[in-house]
Parts: sequence; C-alpha cells; structure tokens
Amino acid sequence: MSKLNARIPEGPLAQKWTNYKDHQKLVNPSNKRKLDVIIVGTGLAGASAAASLGEMGFNVKNFTIQDSPRRAHSIAAQGGINAAKNYPNDGDSVFRLFYDTIKGGDYRAREANVHRLAEVANSIIDQCVAQGVPFAREYGGLLDNRSFGGAQVSRTFYAKGQTGQQLLLGAYQALMRQVNAGTVKLYTRTELVDIVIVDGKARGIISRDLVTGQLQRHFAHAVVLATGGYGNAFFLSTNAIGSNGSAAIKAFHKGAMFANPCYAQIHPTCIPIHGEFQSKLTLMSESLRNDGRIWVPKKKEDAEAIRAGKKKPTDLKEEERDYYLERRYPAFGNLVPRDVASRAAKERCDAGFGVGATGLAVYLDFKSAIERLGQKTIEARYGNLFQMYEKIVDENPYETPMMIYPAIHYTMGGVWVDYELQTTIPGLFCCGEANFSDHGANRLGASALMQGLADGYFVLPYTIQNYLADELQTPRMSTNEKEFVEAESSVKARFEKLLSINGKRSVDSLHKELGLVMWDFVGMARNKEGLKGAIEKIAAIKKEFWTNVRIPGSKEGMNIELEKANRLADFIEIGDLMARDALNREESCGGHFREEFQTEEGEAMRQDDKFAYVSCWEYKGDDAEPVLHKEDLVYENVKMVQRNYK
Repeated sequence: MSKLNARIPEGPLAQKWTNYKDHQKLVNPSNKRKLDVIIVGTGLAGASAAASLGEMGFNVKNFTIQDSPRRAHSIAAQGGINAAKNYPNDGDSVFRLFYDTIKGGDYRAREANVHRLAEVANSIIDQCVAQGVPFAREYGGLLDNRSFGGAQVSRTFYAKGQTGQQLLLGAYQALMRQVNAGTVKLYTRTELVDIVIVDGKARGIISRDLVTGQLQRHFAHAVVLATGGYGNAFFLSTNAIGSNGSAAIKAFHKGAMFANPCYAQIHPTCIPIHGEFQSKLTLMSESLRNDGRIWVPKKKEDAEAIRAGKKKPTDLKEEERDYYLERRYPAFGNLVPRDVASRAAKERCDAGFGVGATGLAVYLDFKSAIERLGQKTIEARYGNLFQMYEKIVDENPYETPMMIYPAIHYTMGGVWVDYELQTTIPGLFCCGEANFSDHGANRLGASALMQGLADGYFVLPYTIQNYLADELQTPRMSTNEKEFVEAESSVKARFEKLLSINGKRSVDSLHKELGLVMWDFVGMARNKEGLKGAIEKIAAIKKEFWTNVRIPGSKEGMNIELEKANRLADFIEIGDLMARDALNREESCGGHFREEFQTEEGEAMRQDDKFAYVSCWEYKGDDAEPVLHKEDLVYENVKMVQRNYK
C-alpha cells in the first residue's frame, strides 16, 4: 500500500489548478500513439474521458457492460448540470459554486478538488453547447437556468427532465467519432472482472464477454475506472439494475483504498415503494422542487383518513396542510439539500403524518405553480416527468399531488484518489461517481453530471499525462506474462466456486435480504447498536451466500444469474465496509446520520475536532478486518460551521 499523498499543488486555492497545468509533464503528439489506456465505463465520465484521450492521440480501449454506450446509467439523470455562468445575474460566481458544494457536503470534501470542479464547470457548458446538446433557453436566447437544492442562485442548466440523456448523447457522439477514427476500440457487453498489477503498477484488466462467457486479457500503460456508484448494495435504489460496485472492489482487493464508504445519498423525491416484488425505484427529479411544494396533513386524523382511502389530498384546505420544509427552513424552503429534505420527510412519516397506503410518503404539489404560471408552462418544464409518474402510479399529477419518499440514489464514497485522480495503485485512475473526491458527505443536486464531465473532459486529460510521460520507455507487454495468466486463473476459480455451490437460495433472495439489512440499519438513520448488528447480519448473509446460493447454467455463454452472483459477492463486501465506516464515524454529517449525534432541532451534529478526515480503508484479506487510514481535511479558505438553511 502506497502512503496517502493527495498531491495537492502549492499556491493560493484559485491558482492551484493553473499552477498544476503550468508545471505538469506532457506527452508530445507522436509519442501519444505509443501509449495505451483502458477506460472502463461509458457513462458521462467514461465516454468523455475516452473521447478526449482518443482525440488527443492515445490508443484507447473502452469497455461497457451495456450493448451500447448510450445505455450507461448517466442517461437516467433528469434535472440538470451546475455551472457558475451567472446568466441570471443573481450573484453567482466560481467561488460561490465552490462554497455551496463544500457546505452542501457538510465540510467533508477536499478543498482543492472542489474548487477545480467549480472552475472547469463553465467550460463543460461551452463544450456541450458546441456538441449540440439542446439546453433550455430563455426568451432572449441565453441558456436558461433553474434552482436546485443547497443554493440561493439559479445555476442549473437543463434539457427539460432528460438532461442526463442529452449530455450522454453529446459524449456518445464524441466517443463514436473516435471509434470511427480508430483511436478508440469499443467493447460492448464486456465486464471488468479483475485488474492486473505488474511490478506495483496497473498494467491491464481481465474482462468477461457477457454474451459468450469468454475471458480476455488486455494490456495498457494506464487503467481508468469510470464505473459509477454502489447504491445497489441496498437492492432497491434509483440506480439501474445492472449498476454495480464490482470494479471498485477489484481495485480495493489489489491495493486501492476505499474512501468514505458510509456516505450514501438518500434522494428525497422518489416514487414510494409499491410492492415486495419491486426490483428498483424511480427517481423524480429534484428540479420538481422548484415549483412543487412539499406537504403533509397538519392533523394526524386527516393523514389516517387519507391512508384509509376516506379522504383525498385535494379535500384538504390550505390551512390544513403543513408545508414543513417551508416552515422549518424559511430561507431555502423546498430547496434545502437532499439529506436535509430526506430526513425531514422521514421525521414527518415516523411521527404519523405520512400518506399513501403504507404511510411512507409525502405530497409534492403543483397546484400553486399551475395557478401562478399555467399548466402549459409546467408541461414545458417537467412534462416528461409528469408522464412518467402517471404511467407508474396511474394518477394525474396535474390534478392530484405526487406522492414521494426518500430512496437510495448516489454514493459519495468510492475509490480514494489524489488530486490527479490516481488511486493508491500507480497507473490506476478513477473518475466520476466511482471515486470519492468532490462531494464530501452529501452531493448537491445537478453536481453529478458536472463532476462526471469535468473529470472526463477537463481533468483526466491533463493529469493522466503527468503519469504517462514517464511510461514512454515501457514497451507494450504480452498478455501471456505470468501476472495476466495468474489473474485470469483466479477469475476462473472464482466462477467455478460460485457455480459449484449449487445451494437452494436464489441470488435475488439473498440480495433482497442484504438490502433490508442495509436500509434498516445503514440507511437514513444509524446508531451504534444497529450498525454492530448489521455487521453481524452481513457476515451471516455472506456465509449463506457462499454455502447456499444456487446459480443455474454454466460459465460458458450468457448467464445473467452468474453475473448477478458475482456482483452480489462484491455488494456484500461493500455493505460490510459501509457499516464499519458508519460505526467508526461517531458524528452526523451530510448523508451519514448517527442518531446519537444530532442537535436539539434534529439536525446533523459534526465533530470536527475528531472526524475532519477522509476515511480510507485498506484491504487485508477475505478473513481479516480492513484497516483504517486517515487523510486529514484542512480548510484554508472556508470556515467549518454548523450548516444552516434557515
């Protein structure tokens, strides 16, 4: 394990990125053709990185588990992407975007990385406009902006309720241009199953063709992981069913640190669970909180009548409704950060004011906005989201308030990286949601798309050169070298072990069991006893999995159950890491809420004197507990204070 070194450049905060670029090592154009880079993932981070490095002249191999890069989960992002263009002239700036992001993350992110993110965000918008991304425009022709949680300015650029899809299509076009030019070779329906380390450096991967089952060896001078988050450890989440954390765990096993695993985001505006056979949850964009007002009945008897079907929400008069976010947080109202809004919804439902058949829902009401702006304006802003809601719930949200409830959405934790986005394994880089670097303990809305494209278009193309400049003398390596052979043999042994168990439990039944433990004890509210119990329960699930799972079929050809089982084994390990990290962090911050550490008003209570650090976990073996290392967080430009959105 390499010693933690964040490699933060010298100089004033606003000059660090410029200073870095001024003094980094470069690779000249003719030498770029001599260097190979593997990029795993084709979401916004992966596709933009592959397109950028291909355009620069590197030889790129790009891998996706999907049948097309267009199916990457980035396509599901709805609300928008942040940048401090200040088109509305409402007081925004790069520093304000930086500060809002640091504050939104509850002062648990690295200053230098966050400021760089805020700096390059404006360039992302210019890049995407040049690609033809159809951002919404206001009457004068400028790009339109809307508000998002955790900010008092409008800085979120959007394309109706399908911003992720449109941005991904832009990155996809750039990627496919390079595929056509021959600088990028695309591998679809192919999954990373191991990382190959040679002399302490990442030198390639072992992949599995998900259609044929064939294992393949691939060499590269550097490997980039852009594989998204690990929210599906909870089984039910807003993530696509195929989203997984396996690449991060493979890196963890080879020596990369896993940072802040307990930081998982609960999104406040999701369609509530409607049955035990449900396999995923549906997100309703945070942008809806711009015009929708969140409320529950003021009286418990009204909530009980609604749950029993004796009353409708439209039967309640204005004075009978509790707009609890507007009441508790008058300065930000419905636009408080996601963690704050989620806990507030849980508190109201736990107190007996929840609605819906289960009582685990609150209302998101557009009545006032429709009266003020007209239904056509609301349709123009959110029409596709309203259609999606009506198809799923079979209620017209223009006439009846939407029902929403918090759900697992995004993971702020991930592979530890330094300022260059390099892990503790030389030559192994990580970008986008797969790394931990930019969001602290809570991500502000519309910042995921910002980070993914910032990393791929404007950060990694610089920082990876600083590493590759020293690799010019490294010849291309044969994949018959013993390290590749041993890695492939290890993967084969794992699959054979999984298939040989031949037990009685389905993969999904075990995943659901894990998900319930995670949600109940490592979810929106956590406590010491619950986390200790969760670690024991997860260990029992792990034992049951490795002794009693049943996987039909073989390792040859397409085998969805084998894919799921291989990923579930990694989710079990992630769940254990999350619980251990949450148990260690005896404070509340952002999405990590320990019930023992809250203010009198129920807000998160940090302990900056003890926990102002990044939790970095080192793998010590299957049967050994991981070891905690700490990267201290030093704030020179902001003051750590109790968050206040009132």
